[in-house]
Amino acid sequence: MNYISDILYWISTGLLVPVIVVLIFLFGRSLLLIGSFFGQYLAIRRTASLIGRELDGLDKVSVAALGNRLPSKNPSLVVVYMKRLLDAGDNAALRQRLLADFEIEADRDLSTSKMLSKMGPMLGLMGTLIPMGPALVGLSTGDIASMAYNMQVAFATTVVGLFAAAIGFITQQVKQRWYLQDLANLEFVADLLDNKTEGR
Repeated sequence: MNYISDILYWISTGLLVPVIVVLIFLFGRSLLLIGSFFGQYLAIRRTASLIGRELDGLDKVSVAALGNRLPSKNPSLVVVYMKRLLDAGDNAALRQRLLADFEIEADRDLSTSKMLSKMGPMLGLMGTLIPMGPALVGLSTGDIASMAYNMQVAFATTVVGLFAAAIGFITQQVKQRWYLQDLANLEFVADLLDNKTEGR
């Protein structure tokens, strides 16, 4: 039994360095996500106001001219797919495929936020529990310096993991609302195009 326990202890102790390395990577990735999220926020504010004005008075007659009023150099995902919808012409199957492709692209953009929000707490907890074993050993042998060091590692990994998870969770929630609004706008345009085709 002691042999099995020793094996488990060696395995868990050996995982500490990889866990810390991955946590540092997640911390750096969360900082990059904050920067890209801020840039995306500014772009979406401009795009949302433009699209909102264009769609307010849109009907099945004027929908064909929408593509000429959309900005040609806007890199926003919703603008790109709205132009593709308008270029699809009478092909209803292609429009449905484009809507599905938009959902896939949106989910791909959310993948980093989802990964941070789930992996951060898991790795933070691992980084907390792994040093607790050596810390308790240090406490039992009277090695206060070793115990203090291991407790410091345990607390630091928890904080870094929770920070990365918080960034991932917040950005995921906000981006999901953005993409739901964009998908509703795309479906509105697709429905107008379908009505236009049926009315011929």
